[in-house]
Amino acid sequence: MIENNVKNLLKNLTLTNPFGERVTLVAAVKLQSPDDINAAIAAGITDIGDNHVQEFRDKFDEIRGEPKRHFIGRLQTNKVKYLVEKVDLYHSVDRLNLAQVLSEKSEKAEVISNVLLQINIGNEESKGGFSLDEIDAAYAIIRALPAIKVTGLMAMLPDTDDKKLLSSLAEKMRQKYDYFRERDENFTHLSMGMSGDYELCISAGSNMIRLGTAIFGNRNYK
Repeated sequence: MIENNVKNLLKNLTLTNPFGERVTLVAAVKLQSPDDINAAIAAGITDIGDNHVQEFRDKFDEIRGEPKRHFIGRLQTNKVKYLVEKVDLYHSVDRLNLAQVLSEKSEKAEVISNVLLQINIGNEESKGGFSLDEIDAAYAIIRALPAIKVTGLMAMLPDTDDKKLLSSLAEKMRQKYDYFRERDENFTHLSMGMSGDYELCISAGSNMIRLGTAIFGNRNYK
């Protein structure tokens, strides 16, 4: 199933968004076994994203094929030390103190950590992230940290069937991304879109999507 899902996605996925940018598929591997993750990699997945630090640590040495490693879940500051030097891109930098700790740990390890700033585009209490009103000031502070490179933005759209609302929010994310991209050559990633809304997000200009269910099927939370 996994092999077929991956091959069908890679065959049918829009390779570029309306802005001519390549769309990167990140496999969201939360609660997936190393065997299933490796099956997805063997089928053509090049990027995988973890949600939980403990899972990342437990499975790290069992993952084959040297995919790019993304951390896409909410990250606690006391767990940053377990990820530094091992993660290629942090998607969910959603507050200043997290960015500061990540910079401190990265500087100590003599590495530069690539991050995306998370925007709470739907202003949802259940989700972290900066508001659109906060993001400019947050960007200025985080960009100045010594061991951090801000390479784009990330968002999770609300869980709703209101396509008009979702399209409007996705377009706002693209507008903010373009605003920064015009001012910062390091901006290359707009991570937006999951299994239920990735086509809409690509249409709005996302160039990085995070798919779990579409690759692995429904998660077994047991």
